[in-house]
Amino acid sequence: MTQLLPLVAHLAWPIALAVAWIAGELLNRWSIPRISTYGVVGFMLAPTQLGLLPAAGQAGALLPDVAFGLILFEFGYRINLHWLRANRWLAATGVLETAVTFAATYALVRGFQGTHLTALLIASLAMSTSPASVMRVVNEHRSSGQVTERILHLTAVNCVLAVFAFKVVLGFWTFETSGSLWLAFSNSVLTLAVSASLGVLFGVGVPGLMRGIGRLGQDGTVAFAIAVLMVVGIAHAFKLSPLLAALTFGLVARHRRLALNRTQRNFGALGDLLAVVLFVYVASTIAWPRVMTGIGLGLAIVGVRLLAKVAAVAALSHASGTSWRKGALTGLGLAPISVFVILLLEQTRYIGVDLLDHLAPLAAATLLLEVLGPVATQLALRWSGETSQDKGGRDAP
Repeated sequence: MTQLLPLVAHLAWPIALAVAWIAGELLNRWSIPRISTYGVVGFMLAPTQLGLLPAAGQAGALLPDVAFGLILFEFGYRINLHWLRANRWLAATGVLETAVTFAATYALVRGFQGTHLTALLIASLAMSTSPASVMRVVNEHRSSGQVTERILHLTAVNCVLAVFAFKVVLGFWTFETSGSLWLAFSNSVLTLAVSASLGVLFGVGVPGLMRGIGRLGQDGTVAFAIAVLMVVGIAHAFKLSPLLAALTFGLVARHRRLALNRTQRNFGALGDLLAVVLFVYVASTIAWPRVMTGIGLGLAIVGVRLLAKVAAVAALSHASGTSWRKGALTGLGLAPISVFVILLLEQTRYIGVDLLDHLAPLAAATLLLEVLGPVATQLALRWSGETSQDKGGRDAP
């Protein structure tokens, strides 16, 4: 029996991915998003639960970061900055929504006797919406329409603001614990600037290279995937933010008149495979004891955060050119948070800051939204009549 243990250890991830994929396909028949099922399986097989999967480490996080990078690249490509400039009220909606979410979450954590810095950290992360979850649900149901585009664009706005706020608060945290002003600056403002510059460099360079070799109008899926792999690898090596770098890469590539054809959407089978890896890995980092420690405040965060987003987006819906109902559905679609938050927190470990043990309520909220967040986005898209099924087609297989 003991001779089988090394074999099981080597097969842990293949087994976990196979179980997650099969369960996702089976439960999707009952309209449960595949990524929610992937998350449940990852959490159940985590080291602190059933113990099949090994503990996460820096090397193990590279592949999920690559998976997230591919999604962020495509997500960034979907964002039209000209639309935000033309519809200033939509941009204002994004700012108001993140500000209200931040203020409401901060007040809630302080009301639960949380420290000032803990409240700031949780509030800055609660501002965000997970682009990975939103993009997977949108792609899975081939959704299109006003609510879909607003969810995508508001997700981009609140993610950028959340990364900025989190890095600034992290700088204060670093200065308070280490007393080093340079370390605080390098972990916050400098990291943001260099990460964004890395994304801009690839966003300008890759389209130029593809024009030079005559591949711009052809299928460039492999080229983009390799470029994202390089962006994430460089960000890891220099302890930058692969999230911000990959998102900036996609944003700049779009505005360099780089057109993605249908075969490049979602990166095909490669994207589907890495999505399973990403959502299983993220959920496997959540420990049940930590969840139970912060379950009360975690439940409150989920409720307050969702209420703040729905109310803020609905409040400016008419001014931004849509109905109250579509505004509320857009706010509901911003529910997912898990992948973005977990990977952002995992990256703080690489710079010597471990925040997971200090943010138990956020772990509870993250687990809940790992399952419920994609369901909320799916419902928002269906109730707005923007999925392929609602338009008379079939959902993507």
